[in-house]
Parts: sequence; structure tokens; C-alpha cells
Amino acid sequence: MGLIKKLFTNCACPQGRMGRAMLKFMNLCHAPLTNWGLKLVDIQDGWTILDIGCGGGATLQRLLKRSQDAKVYGIDISEESVAKAKKVNTKVLDKQVFVTQGSAERLPYEDGKFDLVTAVETVYFWPNLPDCLQEVHRVLKPGGKFVIMVEVVDSDSMWTSVVEGMTAYSPEDLKTMLDDAGFTQTEIHRKKPTYATIIGLKG
Repeated sequence: MGLIKKLFTNCACPQGRMGRAMLKFMNLCHAPLTNWGLKLVDIQDGWTILDIGCGGGATLQRLLKRSQDAKVYGIDISEESVAKAKKVNTKVLDKQVFVTQGSAERLPYEDGKFDLVTAVETVYFWPNLPDCLQEVHRVLKPGGKFVIMVEVVDSDSMWTSVVEGMTAYSPEDLKTMLDDAGFTQTEIHRKKPTYATIIGLKG
């Protein structure tokens, strides 16, 4: 159990050899959730997009495929994640894909920069989640969307006892927090077994 706990705690901030293994695992295993969630958004060509908690960089690739001539930014708190995301996107790095180390609490981008912000399997680890949501709202353009994709949808999930530093939220909790942060027309989408996508609009 100790090894399993150590492995999955690497989800929050992948480090070292175990972290690199976790990033490979996440790139693969998050694909079904991400592909389903992104289909719910009418992504346009030429958008400027941010993926927060970009992990191993696979979501950056998926976003790029959906928006021709897009500029896709990724940010992650983990140095290991940033290195992996850069490696995975090396052909378009600093041309169409831009990867930075940093926190959702203090996004290093100007107001109103992004058409779309995504967060795949990551809000569980954001400190002061309401403050982070305010930051996302700040960096979105008017009319821009924030898309949260999660698999753990019960606030009392057993995963919170396995993964250190994890807080699980119900989709309804996330919708309420998005509304409180100033998002409008917030939608909850569900897909079995436990996938949920919560979308908020900056009015």
C-alpha cells in the first residue's frame, strides 16, 4: 500500500523516476476523458489556449490538432512535467506550444489572453481553489471558456486517502465555485462510468 500511495501521490507533482513513469501513465490513461471532454467544446481555428496542470504534454498535442494555427500554452507546478511536456512537443515548442513551470494560484499571463482554458484531472491538487478559479477567469477573454475534466466525482472518494494532498469535488461543487468566481452558463456533462466535464463561460 505504501508504494501504491507513493506512486499515485506523484500525480500531484511528479518527481524523479517514479514521476516520469506516472507522466507516461497519465498521457495514456487521460486520453479517453480528454477526447470526450474536448468534443463538448466548439474549438475554433487560431485560438489561444491554456492547459493548466499540463502534465506530460499530451493534452497540448490534442488541443493543437483541434485548432489550426493555434497557440497552445501549458503550465505545471512540476519541473519533471514541464520537461516531459517540452520533450513531447519538441517539434512545435516555442512556435505553437509554450510550456512554463508555475502554479494555478498565480498564472503568469496577462488579463484576457485565452479563448479556452482546460484542466484535466488536476483541480484536485490546486491550493485555494476559489482563488485559482478567479485567476482562470482573469486570463480568459470575454466569451472564453474554462473546461474542467475529472474522473473522481465524489467528494468522499477513497482516492483522497490514497493520494496525499488530494481534494475531490463533486461536479455540483465545482459548478457552484465557478458561478461564485463569476463564470456564467455553467454546464455539467456526465459520461459513465464516472467522467464529468464542467464548462464555465466568462461573460
